[in-house]
Amino acid sequence: MPDTPPATLQRPPEPVRGDPPAPRRAAWVRPVLLPVAVAVAIGAIFIGVYLSAFHAPAARDLPVAVVGTAADAASVAERLPGHSPDSFLLEAVPDRESARAAVEHGEAFAAYVPGHGTAELLFAGAHGPAVNTLLTGSFEEAARAGGERLTAVDIVPASPEDTRGLVVFYTTFGLVLAGYLFGIMTFQLGPGLTLPRRLASLAAFGGAGGLAVASVVSAFDVLPAPFPGVAGLVALVATAVGAFTMLLVRSLGVLGSSAAAVLFMTLGNASSGGSLPAEFLPGWLAPLSTALPVGVGVRAVNGLAYFHGDGVLGGIAVLTAWTAAGAGGLFLLERARRRRA
Repeated sequence: MPDTPPATLQRPPEPVRGDPPAPRRAAWVRPVLLPVAVAVAIGAIFIGVYLSAFHAPAARDLPVAVVGTAADAASVAERLPGHSPDSFLLEAVPDRESARAAVEHGEAFAAYVPGHGTAELLFAGAHGPAVNTLLTGSFEEAARAGGERLTAVDIVPASPEDTRGLVVFYTTFGLVLAGYLFGIMTFQLGPGLTLPRRLASLAAFGGAGGLAVASVVSAFDVLPAPFPGVAGLVALVATAVGAFTMLLVRSLGVLGSSAAAVLFMTLGNASSGGSLPAEFLPGWLAPLSTALPVGVGVRAVNGLAYFHGDGVLGGIAVLTAWTAAGAGGLFLLERARRRRA
């Protein structure tokens, strides 16, 4: 009887023809399918967020001052169009001067001043055409219901060169995109840079970017804001986005750049208030306007240009926190990796 060959010498079963071995399949499945999954997910998130925010935008609790008592404000609220009962939040103020100051400092979007036969609406055209149309149309109807004729007065007009009310958004968002790209490129072009040199590059990018944007805005004369203020705020937006993108890319790799795109380019852009104020956003998205660098930067630049600095100090604090979080996270990550090495 012949000896049975050892098991170690037996020939393994041949793979089915046309079916590559498992290791070879894994080698191409990930680079082929993972980009598809990530790109489709980002596109779906983008469309979902924008449709949720802008398919039928409606104001919610838009603050408006009413000269008079609380009963006067309630009376005006009852005369507003019935199709938008929650669109406005009316607050009584004692006199016309207080109402005007509230509008000029960004505390109210408009002020309604009742009169004898003629009512007055003080509004800020710098908030954009959509807001102005809603305010004048709604309060004209309220005045008519009260037997009054409405006179609308734009006491904070936008720059005459800014006919669509988008200059503040473009001024701010340009370096959001640039900051996102910087956070990716710094690792692609300088993978061996030390952390101090990388942060020095970030600071140089923010400073140069702020000066460049302020110079372009000044050349077009489209924003009534001081050059140093615009340059400083835009530089802070750029460094905040750049620093945190660097942290995400360094910690998550390719997925980090996708996360940064969703965070800053999709959620940040949609909640920025650039096209419509945060009061027009759905409830789940509105809080991001005061937390993400884009919305914070838009409000700060808008306040610097039109509303006596409304939002500037808060914007500086939030943008500095984003920058510190990104730089501090990079420092801790690099230190942990050196210890493991």
